[in-house]
Amino acid sequence: MKISFIVLAPTDEEYLKVGIKKYLDKVSNYYAIDYLELPALKGIKNLSVEEQKNKEADFFLSKIKSGDHLILLDENGKKMSSVKFANYLQSTFNRGMKNIVFLVGGPYGFGEKIYERANDKISLSEMTFSHQMIRLLFTEQLYRAASIIRGEKYHHQ
Repeated sequence: MKISFIVLAPTDEEYLKVGIKKYLDKVSNYYAIDYLELPALKGIKNLSVEEQKNKEADFFLSKIKSGDHLILLDENGKKMSSVKFANYLQSTFNRGMKNIVFLVGGPYGFGEKIYERANDKISLSEMTFSHQMIRLLFTEQLYRAASIIRGEKYHHQ
């Protein structure tokens, strides 16, 4: 069982880097995890929003294997509590998925090709967070889910 977390552009705030590393290290005690910060695409700012999303989609798709279970972190995705997310994660692995890929899109979201390829969409909140901040929030939720699945005391009900 492996989890991949793919984001676009490097994290630039030191406090976020520290927090992300902290939770990735904790998650690695439960699952093999790959955190991939793809470089920002150059020369796309003069393109239309749709063209930018399409270029990003092609770039993302080049990093995703055919057997990967792709889950988008998307504002229009399923909303769930931490416990429900833990159950969702475990049931996804129970269905035989070898690699679950979580993907954060660019500043304008995802291109249509990504939506077509995705197996599911999850929303972390109805609020909007920066693409940098969501990395920390999500890695913490991955750790929380793993601790819930193992019955550990990190999460309080």
